[in-house]
Amino acid sequence: MPARSSFMSESSKSMCERCPQAVGLLGGGVIGGGWAARFVLNGVDVRLYDPVAGAVERVQKVLASARRAYQRLTQVPLPAEGALIVVNSVADAVCGVQLVQESAPERLELKQQLLAAASRAAAPEVVICSSTSGLRPSLLAEGVDHPERVLVGHPFNPVYLLPLVELCGGHHTDSQVMDRAAEIYRAVGMHPLVVRKEVDGFIVNRIQEAIWREALWLVHDDVATMQDVDDAVRHSIGLRRAILGPFSIGGGGTGMRQMMEQWGPELRSQWTKFSAVPEHDEAFLNKLVEQSDARGDNLTGAEFEQKRDDCLIAVLQGLGSQGYGAGETLVRWEQGLRDRAN
Repeated sequence: MPARSSFMSESSKSMCERCPQAVGLLGGGVIGGGWAARFVLNGVDVRLYDPVAGAVERVQKVLASARRAYQRLTQVPLPAEGALIVVNSVADAVCGVQLVQESAPERLELKQQLLAAASRAAAPEVVICSSTSGLRPSLLAEGVDHPERVLVGHPFNPVYLLPLVELCGGHHTDSQVMDRAAEIYRAVGMHPLVVRKEVDGFIVNRIQEAIWREALWLVHDDVATMQDVDDAVRHSIGLRRAILGPFSIGGGGTGMRQMMEQWGPELRSQWTKFSAVPEHDEAFLNKLVEQSDARGDNLTGAEFEQKRDDCLIAVLQGLGSQGYGAGETLVRWEQGLRDRAN
């Protein structure tokens, strides 16, 4: 577990009670653009640094998609939008902010350089998070000043709609910094989930990877087509998992014992390929490409993203009407918006 120290001052502790005024974003790709939208539409100023050509335009497109999505997601009035401020250096991005969110490509050295530069320029109380999908925070924090304020804040695409953010601290991460990061994410409508041990891939991606491997084997071995696999998930467990996780059952401990006694033998059987991955040779890649092209719902990228957002909104609103699962987070965010407006 992260260590606890005297890192945070009394004045910075008081910040835990409110939404940040400004955040610094390092990277404006798919994830960085999603973060920009999540913060800007919650009334937080964003200082964006991304030297890649066209980054600002890409972020503006994500912002437009998020505005459309939020109009459909909630009837609660949103706060006045925060400003999107494009800057020319890491130092400018972290000036006057309460949180730094790094979302650069998944290259360790690049992320280490950005985080180190941010740690040298940011005020001592600023929380520094990485959006990495799998790199351990202790590796990311090598070479930074004050490694106690560095942690992973791993979101999911689209960041402006999906509420989960995985928090993972490194060897030196201060537990009060974890608490502050969680408060910031909650203030903009997210559900922070603490990873209790530092591990590659965190929680969700380890689960997703296992599903992905088995899906590839089913197609590789001609048990099913890509369309079959997608239909199998979205017409069954995909619906159920929006309500219940793998361990959510009725009956408490008694129900869990009965389930394990019933399914224990099957869990030890050879139904799946476990950790083996099919070779990505040319024949298999061609099969995936051909099946993908043959699907009847080949939407453009923009059409797919809009349909994805609309379907996610419908699921979130349905769960919100029951106050359950991710819908509970939506309801809490809407109540926070009401409180801020009063």
